[in-house]
Formats: sequence, C-alpha cells, structure tokens
Amino acid sequence: MRLQVSALSDHHGVAHAFFTRAAPVEERGLLAREVGVGAEAFVGLKQVHSHDVVTVEAPWADEARPRGDGLVTRRRGIALAIATADCGPVLFVDRDAGVIGAAHAGWRGALAGVLEATIASMEALGARRGDIVAALGPTISAAHYEVGPELVAAFREADPAHERFFTPNAGGRAQFDLPGFIGARLDAAGIAAFEDIARCTYAEAEHFHSYRRHTHRPEPGHGRLISAIALPG
Repeated sequence: MRLQVSALSDHHGVAHAFFTRAAPVEERGLLAREVGVGAEAFVGLKQVHSHDVVTVEAPWADEARPRGDGLVTRRRGIALAIATADCGPVLFVDRDAGVIGAAHAGWRGALAGVLEATIASMEALGARRGDIVAALGPTISAAHYEVGPELVAAFREADPAHERFFTPNAGGRAQFDLPGFIGARLDAAGIAAFEDIARCTYAEAEHFHSYRRHTHRPEPGHGRLISAIALPG
C-alpha cells in the first residue's frame, strides 16, 4: 500500500509514504495513520501547477485548502500531502532543523521553480539547504512521456541546456525525462542528497494511477496517488 525510500527512512522522527493505488484517496484517516497523525492534520492543496508554496502553521479543513503546489512546516503532528497521477511528488526534510516540505512537480511547476521555492520556504523556517534531503516518488518515465515541439521549445527558451532532457522519437516528437529534470534542478539547488524511487506511474498499472495512461486506454478506478511526509508529534 505504501512505498518508502532510504533517504527519508534514515531520518528518525520523520514519517513518510508514497502510497500506491491500493490506498484510496478518500480514506483520509487511514492515510493519516500510516504517517502517524490524525485525519484532521493531514493537509493538502488545490494544486494548480504553479511555483507557489504555503507555510503550514495549523491544519485546515479539506474544503478550505489554499491554492499552490508546495507545502512546508516545522509543526509536529502535521502531515503534508501531495496528489499526483504522473507528475513528480517530491518530499523534503532537514532533520536537524525539524523542517519538512512537499512539492507537486509537473513540468510546468518544475520549470517555474516550485522545487527551489519549496527549499527557500524551508530555509525561511530555519532549514539549511546543505542539510536538506529530498526524494522523488512514482512519476511517469521518459519512455512513456511523449511531448510535442512546443514543450521542447518552452524548455529550450528557458535554458538551452534543458534540451538534454528530451530524446527525439521515431514519430518526430520527443520523450521527456521529467524525473531527470527534477533531479537536476535539486542537484543544482545544492541540497545534501536526492533519491529517485525510479517507479513509473504509466508502466506499472497494477500499482499506480496514471492520467496519461487513462487518456490512452480508459480504465476503471482512475484517480490520484497520495504522497505524504510528517513530523509525528
């Protein structure tokens, strides 16, 4: 029902989970218990593919979720949750400072700087980027992420070096390496360590929801995957 990575599991006092499709999104209480908090303290966002980050001081009701794509807190007993279905769920921790973060990194948000904005917001709470560890959960892989020339052009315009994340295919389009792009952005940001779980949402239908796979072959039970991190209190 949930996956974990050693980069975050090695940090005592921090709970995290990349939930599979076996964990229903509507089972908020169950998901919350898996990371050691109450259902009322399992907080998420109205995600909009932005670089906006919200600092969490206290839980909010689900219907009162703010808009944004990153969350940070130093409050114990709160879980930060991200919903994805191909985009990259990234979880962060600075154990020494007691600060955690979570980001929803699709191509728009990653290009706009949501990862760097999450790190900066963690620093505002006392974290040091040289002590921050991040992990990327299940994300669509380059083998299954075909994109058009307009997306390649947008990345090239932002930085010509971004072209290395695109591989031309036989159909005259390109395969985009979103996990590779996320990893490169985090490496350039100067954090302590990064781990990619290296699981593809599109390829592993039995384990993960995939928006793109659903558009290619509609399937029952299509939904979102939840990733969460908490400082249980």
